[in-house]
Amino acid sequence: MKLAFQIARRYLFAKKSTNAINIISAISALGMCFGTLALILVLSVFNGFEGLVTSLYDTFNPDLKVTINEGKVFVPEEAKIQQIEELEGVKSVASVLEEIALLRYNDKTTPCRLKGVNAAFQKGSGVADTAMIRGKFILDKGGRNYAIVGLGIERALRIDVFNDFELLDIFMPKRTGKISNNPEEAFNRKTVSPIGTFSIQEEFDKDYIFVPIAVSQQLLNYQNGEVSQLEIAFEKNADAEKLQAKVKEILGGTFMVKNRYEQDEFLYKIMKTEKLAVFCILALILVVASFNIIGSLSMLVIEKTKDISILKAMGADSSLIRRIFLSEGFMLSFLGGLIGMIIAFVICFIQQKFKIIPLHGDSLLIDAYPVEMRVGDFLLTLLTIIIIALAASYFPAQKAARQSELALKTAD
Repeated sequence: MKLAFQIARRYLFAKKSTNAINIISAISALGMCFGTLALILVLSVFNGFEGLVTSLYDTFNPDLKVTINEGKVFVPEEAKIQQIEELEGVKSVASVLEEIALLRYNDKTTPCRLKGVNAAFQKGSGVADTAMIRGKFILDKGGRNYAIVGLGIERALRIDVFNDFELLDIFMPKRTGKISNNPEEAFNRKTVSPIGTFSIQEEFDKDYIFVPIAVSQQLLNYQNGEVSQLEIAFEKNADAEKLQAKVKEILGGTFMVKNRYEQDEFLYKIMKTEKLAVFCILALILVVASFNIIGSLSMLVIEKTKDISILKAMGADSSLIRRIFLSEGFMLSFLGGLIGMIIAFVICFIQQKFKIIPLHGDSLLIDAYPVEMRVGDFLLTLLTIIIIALAASYFPAQKAARQSELALKTAD
């Protein structure tokens, strides 16, 4: 194998008698270089956007979400909640009551998803820590109830969270109400003070509003402390998989315990499918570039007919001849791919550090294309290059081997 590699290396860098072979070889290497460059760059940008979307959902979604298998609400057992809170790695267990409601501020109205939460929610939620853009995340103070609204709701109702005199009315249909001529009698109503605005992404910003869980329970006429879900937050280095199993064991089969992936399983599957589709499409660039390798090696086989005959006369078998040209094609592809990877790494590194390519648009989240390089992408691209190179080199190498056999028969 070493001999085949040395001969192939000599063929690769030696000047050919026919200049067209040099040109085609250079084009082959450049094709693999730019194909690899495009593949790594696109995958890295895709990783950046995937990481951004995931981080946004992780800001809103808890580490574990507990819901009941049958029905909408349940009354949590304090003993079981305490058991969960005592697990090593659990940061907080928040009680949540979520329902659709109607908001009114001055003369404007809009529907929303009312999320009633208790004090433990603020301790473990990323909304309170990182998503606030105006005001404060305060649920109640001095006997007064407050609301934290999404940016989309703030804009729809033109809410001023710094105006203490304008209040926000929340309407919830009565669960057991009688028909009345006055529409407002069909609703329960609570008044809160908007005190803060959060922004994560449009899906959450235009729908959600946070209030004390007592407000939600009063609007729904729940008297026994009913909740729609428990949201469990973990410490930074907690073993999420192990804790999920323990929580399931504590709560039993009556409840569903979902981690962050399971809460938005469809979204994560879509992102993985999109990345696979992008990889397959861009890999076609490398396949197209490999046709130049076939042409280059085929012409090289013709040029080196005399060398093949000499090697055969010296005792080389068909296997050695085949390995020579396989090595030639492999080195040609690998060299182009390696250069492409290096260039891609440099471009991605510069983008990460200096954000030279801006992301235009009215975005409050990022101002440049996000880039995230992953070792797995480089390894997968390298493996793809190797497979394509060997496949493209096989036919010219096989032709060279048959040519050596023919030359030997002729000599006999």
